[in-house]
Amino acid sequence: MVIVIDPQIAGISGDMLLCSLVDLGADQNKIISGIKESEKFFSNSTIKKIAFEKIQKHGVQAFQLLLEIDENFHEKKGSEIKKAIIDSVSNIGLSEKAKSFAESCIDTLISSESAIHGIPKESVHFHEASSIDTLVDVVGITIALEDLCLFDEKIICLPISVGGGSVTFSHGTMSNPASAILEIFKNSNLIIKGNDANEELTTPTGACVLVNLTHESVNFCPSIKVDSVGYGAGQKDFENFSNVLKIIRGTENHFKTDSVKILETNVDDVSGEILGNLIEKITEKGALDISIYNGITKKGRPTHLVSVICTDENVDKIIDTLVLETGTLGIRISTSDRFIVPRSTHNVTVTLNGDSFQVNYKKFVFKDKTNFKIEFDDLKTISNIINKSIKETEILLRKEIEKLEKL
Repeated sequence: MVIVIDPQIAGISGDMLLCSLVDLGADQNKIISGIKESEKFFSNSTIKKIAFEKIQKHGVQAFQLLLEIDENFHEKKGSEIKKAIIDSVSNIGLSEKAKSFAESCIDTLISSESAIHGIPKESVHFHEASSIDTLVDVVGITIALEDLCLFDEKIICLPISVGGGSVTFSHGTMSNPASAILEIFKNSNLIIKGNDANEELTTPTGACVLVNLTHESVNFCPSIKVDSVGYGAGQKDFENFSNVLKIIRGTENHFKTDSVKILETNVDDVSGEILGNLIEKITEKGALDISIYNGITKKGRPTHLVSVICTDENVDKIIDTLVLETGTLGIRISTSDRFIVPRSTHNVTVTLNGDSFQVNYKKFVFKDKTNFKIEFDDLKTISNIINKSIKETEILLRKEIEKLEKL
C-alpha cells in the first residue's frame, strides 16, 4: 500500500490532516476518547466540545474538526507540551512506533523555535502553539495513523502550498512563509511552493507532522490503483479554492518512483572530440545518463542537443562543466518524475577455463519474471582475458550465473 498526501492547493494543518485520516476510515470514537483522556496531562485547559462533522467546502465534502476549549494562559514552555504529549500517548497504550512519531513531531517544533531565536531547547516557550490544540492535533493524528496501520506503509507527499503575503503572530508581522515553517522544512526532502492566497496555508504543526511522517517527496501523483480517499477541511474559507487536504490510499505498481533533473543545451560550434570528452567529464561528475542528438536550429544551422539526467545534488557541478567545456550561454533545467523497476546488485565468483572471475550484475523482478544484466566493465575485462568476443563472454557468464542463482 502507498499513501499520497496532497497539500498542493490548500496546504496542511494538524486538524486538516486529522480530519482527512478520519475520512479515510480512522475510528472517530477512538480518537475522541484518546484526546479526552489526554486532557488531564495539559494543565489550565479544558476541552468543552470535540467532534467531527461532514461539511461542504466549495463543493467538496470533507470532515471538519469541531473543537471548543477553555484556556486561561498565553504561553507554555515547549518542554511542558512535550511532556504532556509523551504522557498522553503512553497512557493511551500506543505502540513504540506511535510514541516515537509523536515525540519526533513536538521535538521538531521545539527545535525550530530554538534555532530561530538562538536559545536552548529547554528555554523554548510557545505562544500560538501553546494551546491544547497542539496536543489534540499530534495525539489525534498519532491515534488515527495507528488505527489505520499507516506506520508500516509507504507515505509520500506532493508539493506543499504555504500561501503568500504576510503573517502576523506573537512576534510581529513577517513575510509568508514565516521563519518557523522554513526552519521545519529546512534539510527535509519536502518541496514547498507559494501561491496568491495571501494567507498562511501551512501551519507549524502541520509541517512538523509532514517531515516526520513522509518517506518521499514527488512532484506528481504516482501511478497507483486508488482504494480510498480522505478529505480534511481547514477552518478558513477561500474564494478561489476549497480549503481541503486530500489523502489517497492505494496500491502502487511494480515500479519505484523518484525525481530527477534534466539539463539541456544546444551547441552548434563544438567538435565531436570535445563532445566525446564532455560525456566522460559529466559522467565523472555523477550524471545518471547523458545523450547527444543531432538537429537543425534557426537559420538552418546544424546543432547538437546535449541532454543530461542527474540528481539535485549534482546539478551545480554538471552545469559548471557544461559551460566550461562547451562555452554554452544557457542551460534549460526541468524536473521529471520517473518510474524505476526495482533492482538489486549482486557479486559472484565465476570460473571459466580454469580461471576465477568476480562478476557484478543487477537482478530485477517484474511481473514474476526475473532477469539480470552483467556490468559491462566486467564483460569487457573478462572477454579480453579469455580472448573471446563480448557476446560470447556474456553467454558463458550468464550460463554460470544462472546455475549459481538457479534462475
